[in-house]
Formats: sequence, structure tokens, C-alpha cells
Amino acid sequence: MVHRCRLAWKRDKRALRSAHEIVILGVIEALLLALFMVAACILAIALEHPASPLRRALVEPLMRRFSMGAAIGLTAVVLITSTWGRRSGAHLNPAVTLTFFGLGKLSARNALVYVTFQMLGGAFGVWLVDRVTPSWIAAPEVRWIVTVPGAAGELAAWIGEGVIACLTMSAVLLLDRSPRLSRYTPTVIGVLLCLYITFEAPYSGMSLNPARSLGSAVLAGEWRGFWIYVTAPLAGMFAAGALFGRRYHGRSVCAKLARGSEEPCPFHCDCSLDAAQAPVELSRSRAVAHSESVLGDRR
Repeated sequence: MVHRCRLAWKRDKRALRSAHEIVILGVIEALLLALFMVAACILAIALEHPASPLRRALVEPLMRRFSMGAAIGLTAVVLITSTWGRRSGAHLNPAVTLTFFGLGKLSARNALVYVTFQMLGGAFGVWLVDRVTPSWIAAPEVRWIVTVPGAAGELAAWIGEGVIACLTMSAVLLLDRSPRLSRYTPTVIGVLLCLYITFEAPYSGMSLNPARSLGSAVLAGEWRGFWIYVTAPLAGMFAAGALFGRRYHGRSVCAKLARGSEEPCPFHCDCSLDAAQAPVELSRSRAVAHSESVLGDRR
């Protein structure tokens, strides 16, 4: 009886520790997306507000979109490769998390925690900027960086969002197959974001992220076309995940967007096995080198 109680206590303790760790990772996801939204709001104010010197200097909308895209892409790279980003995986996007869930890389509980905190983080980031510069972010040219369909209509916006979502997840999954190329995943994501904002934004506003659009919609009270920014990114990334799963049987190396962290991987990935085997392989190589040196001395 005492032995059973001890086993149950240890099992409950492990479950509590696991729940505590996933909540910490969820909080990291929220903070990372909040920082991303703060940067996006500040950049939008600097580039689009009529009182901004940058707005007057960059007359062409294409140049302003390119400047916005380059800055947003760089922000994404910094966040993904940061210590926090390497620890949580830096999904920052419910569509990314749910696609990896569909590929079997995290449990339903962990996916729910990630998605919940991502949505909270997106709204929190916009709210922070609204508290500091309420009149600037409320300007018609900025409007809490809310995403709405462009002049081409809702269908064009849905197709645009679906295509860029599919391209992004396809790039992530294909790069993830190669240990040599996977190190460039954050950079590729940054470049893609720059291209999307420069050329696709006129059609949909360039969301790619349900949590990002939710944060802006909550503060702006603007829900026109919001369904697009929920369904299209999910459909696009799920399509990429389905294609990837059919071709590679769902075996991705890691669900982190930036690997190389000494933190234990929170996902069901092969990298945890590689990390566990690395010390063994290092010990074996050292042992072989030592034996060869001893044999050489004896000769």
C-alpha cells in the first residue's frame, strides 16, 4: 500500500512538473508574439502616420511596404533565434502549432496551451501600444494594424492568405529535412515575410497568423473579413503539412523553427534522440582516438 502511494505521488509530481513547464513555454510564446506586435505597431506608425517624417520621405506605397517588410522580417528572425525563441520553438502562430500537432509533434494539451497563449500575446502587444500612443495607433492610416481584405475582395484575400501560408509552411518543413539547411529556416522566414508584405499586403493586409489578426481586431473593433485570417492560414499550412506527411511520412527533424538550443526539446522530435546520443558518440570517438594514440606510441 505504501509502495503504491509513493508511485502515485511520483506520478502526480511528474505530471505537475510537466504542466508547469508547458505553461512556461506558453507564456514565452505570448511574450514573443506580444513583442512582435509591439514592433509591428511602432513600425506602422512610423511608416504610415501622416505626422511621421518617414511617411513624408517615402512617398511611394511600394517603398513603405518594402521598408515595413524588411523590418518585420528582421524582427521575426531576432525573435525566432532568441533564447526564448529557441526554447519554445517560436511558433508564434496557431496555424504553425496546429500543423505540427497534425504531424504528431506535440500533444493536444500542449497545442491548446500554445494556441491560447499566442492569442493572448497578440492582443496584449497591441493593447500595450494603444496604452502608450492611443491617438497615433488609432489614426485611420494605422488603425491598430488591423487586417482587412483589399480592393480585390474577400476571395482574393482568402487565396492570397492561403498561398502564402502554404509557401511558408512548405519552406519550414522542407528545410527541416536537412540538418545542413535547417539553420537557415529563420532567415528564409524573414525573407518571405518581407516579400509578402511588399507584394501580397494590398490583397489581404498580409496576416498569415490568426492570433496576429485577432489582437488587432479586438482593439480596433473591426471584424470585417476576420474569418479569412482564421481559415486561410490554417488551410494553407494544413495543406503543406498534408503534402509533407504524404511524402515524408510525417517525420520532421524538429518542430522548432530554430534549432541548436541546449534546452530540452518540448516536442516529439528526433532531435531529442540526437541530443541524447551525441555524448555517447563523442565518448566513442574520444576512446577510438585515445586507443589509436596508445597503439602509435607502442609502435
